[in-house]
Amino acid sequence: MEFDDIERILELMRQHDLAEFELEREGLKLRVRKGPGQPPAVAAIPLTMPAPLHQSALPAPAPPPAPPAADQESVELAVVKSPIVGTFYRAPEPGAPPFVEIGDRVKKDQVLCIIEAMKLMNEITSEYDGEIVSAYVENGKPVQYGERLFAIKTTD
Repeated sequence: MEFDDIERILELMRQHDLAEFELEREGLKLRVRKGPGQPPAVAAIPLTMPAPLHQSALPAPAPPPAPPAADQESVELAVVKSPIVGTFYRAPEPGAPPFVEIGDRVKKDQVLCIIEAMKLMNEITSEYDGEIVSAYVENGKPVQYGERLFAIKTTD
């Protein structure tokens, strides 16, 4: 079973609001279960002793840049996080201007970016009125569930 297969299963669980999924095939048993308000947890149990696998050293992900320091006494920043695993795109198509830039004022429900997951384009909208102060992900890069995408200085 490949990592992409597991990602597809997790995405289908989110789309169909499934609490549990179990698959058994080719000597592998996969059980995915999520609790209330939690992302799914994956447990893959080999049914037979598999041959040793070559582990490739994966580079540790670089820590995302910190939001800019506030010069004012306290600034309320809202963080927009990825609701899904996929590929982050700042614009609706190659060569088009980005949906938002740092410094742009945004309204609630305004499209901020697109995340492609399983060949579907998912528009990510703002939950806040405010100003974009930071973008954490580069265009075309993969994102994980819950990963920070933007920081917005909210307006009262």
